[in-house]
Amino acid sequence: MNGAGHPERVRALWLGASVLLTLAPHAPNLPAWLSAFTALMMVCNGWIALRGMRLPSRLLLLIAAICIVAGVLMTYHTPVGKEPGVALLAAFVSLKLLEVREPRDGYVVILLCYFMQLTQFFASQGIATAGLTLLGTLVTTAALTTLNSDRLAPRERLRLSGLMLGQAVPFMLVLFVLFPRIDKPLWGVPGDGAGGMTGLSETMTPGSISELSLSGGMAFRARFEGAIPPPAQRYWRGPVMSDFDGRTWRVGTTGLLDRSRHKPNGPRLDYELTLEPHNRPWLFVLELPGAPPDDALMLGDYQVVSKAAVRTRMRYAMSAYPKAPALAGGDAWTLESALHLPAEVNPRTRELARALREQHDDTAALTAAALKFFVTGKFFYTLEPPLLGRHSVDEFLFDTRRGFCEHFASGFVFLMRAAGVPARVVTGYQGGEVNPVDGYLEVRQSDAHAWAEVWIAGRGWQRVDPTATVAPSRVQSGLALAIPETEVLPLALRPSYSWMRELRFRLDAVNNAWNQWVLGYNPLRQKELLSRLGMHSPDWYSMTMAMSILCGALIIGLLGWALLQRVRIDPLQRAWNRLSQRLAPAGLERKPWEGPLAYADRVSMARPALTDAMREIANEYAGLRYGGDGTGSREAVGRLLDKIRQVRP
Repeated sequence: MNGAGHPERVRALWLGASVLLTLAPHAPNLPAWLSAFTALMMVCNGWIALRGMRLPSRLLLLIAAICIVAGVLMTYHTPVGKEPGVALLAAFVSLKLLEVREPRDGYVVILLCYFMQLTQFFASQGIATAGLTLLGTLVTTAALTTLNSDRLAPRERLRLSGLMLGQAVPFMLVLFVLFPRIDKPLWGVPGDGAGGMTGLSETMTPGSISELSLSGGMAFRARFEGAIPPPAQRYWRGPVMSDFDGRTWRVGTTGLLDRSRHKPNGPRLDYELTLEPHNRPWLFVLELPGAPPDDALMLGDYQVVSKAAVRTRMRYAMSAYPKAPALAGGDAWTLESALHLPAEVNPRTRELARALREQHDDTAALTAAALKFFVTGKFFYTLEPPLLGRHSVDEFLFDTRRGFCEHFASGFVFLMRAAGVPARVVTGYQGGEVNPVDGYLEVRQSDAHAWAEVWIAGRGWQRVDPTATVAPSRVQSGLALAIPETEVLPLALRPSYSWMRELRFRLDAVNNAWNQWVLGYNPLRQKELLSRLGMHSPDWYSMTMAMSILCGALIIGLLGWALLQRVRIDPLQRAWNRLSQRLAPAGLERKPWEGPLAYADRVSMARPALTDAMREIANEYAGLRYGGDGTGSREAVGRLLDKIRQVRP
């Protein structure tokens, strides 16, 4: 771009804009130093284009590329994988901007931008990402036109780019609907991108769930076949914890459930759950769960786990029996592990347990007495519990008496075990809110909950929720109404911000539709849709044939439309034909082979009084027809038509 002129400057600025819109969405996922480097390269490109300066030498660019490769290796410790690969491409496309000397270099930048826009979906596949990708593609396609024409205005370039992308939309829809789907993505490295996912873990310590409850992020959505169960029945079972070291509860070791013993009864609820990725194997199910879905197992403590960690959004169908009397599974090893307590911790709780046991021989009565202790003890439900020391249960039950659900569940289970009653902690989610826009039950991280289960001989495992005895509104109405307004909670979850909740519902419904019908368009959903469209047994052959036929029909239709556009007389030609029509009564109509200037000369010879008007009209028509885009603007055609109307033969 030596001594850059106007065409080179336009090309450089458009290419810079396409690189900017391509790399900007990647900035949150790139190292800060690399984002700063790419921004510097784009600034340099704009400065060189506007000032008409020389491009940097290839040696300087080579040294910069070597430094970038070294920086990526130091940051990621490997050149292999999505993250280092995208980082290298981002650096190289910004460097390539300063090497555009020929149209061929510009094509390389354009192709890199198209590919980088695709890689945005490695980090996120939401609607916002799709919108940014579409914007970047629009500008990149407009930049592509600068490599072939330098006469179009910026608005015309964007209009042409939009027209080209619009013509591709029918093909995109056909390919999306009919292209055979596969269960796994075409890209991805195992274990890549698993960080940053939120959700319940395999451990529970004082404060862990209360911290999670500060998040308004979505945990999962559920769609019921019939009526949605009331809040008191919305216990979504997750990790079951039976090992306790004095401060931390952990998921214990358990085998598979004996399916012959799993015979739930009572009213049945059928539902479909869309689970957000949380990088753990367990699937959340409504109590009491029925048979597990495909590619999942049910453990002896009624945990439902996937055979692999859930790292992508997952949809599965389940059934539940909320009024089933109890959970089975009281073998000797399970009951023994549900009685284990670490030595020399929480002596005051142990003393309380002995006192309760002396007063109540019956396990059910003992359980009721323990719950009564929570009711009469002036306990306080809060998201901001004080820190606890070595004897955490003692300090909670007898000193602070302020805690969240994990404090109540942990204290209750320890108390029951100390009294000789097998007990365990169950974590999961409780409640959920019905979205009035789409009817889905939305369960968020703020609905995370912990409760207890105790073993009663002859009745099985019984759910006991001590939190519900202290703060019943937590179960009936959700977290927002159970804690004081002075405590921190996401604004969208506050009942006083009704307008924000309404906006959140609408956005959630849009996101859910995107997740269900775009991101969740898997082989099963594709088969369901095609069956409704008349393809009762869609397979690869039939879908490929239908796709080929429709794409062929679209190509023929677009070619026919293009031919009609060429045949159809544009406004400029109609105005020029009007001049011939006005002069026809005098025998001066235009011959088919006659050009505008030759026609003006012939009319001038026959009618000297029209010489100036004819030459002005002919020159203006020739400038509009053979300069610019060949059609002229509406205003220019209107002015030409006014001059033609003034011609009198």
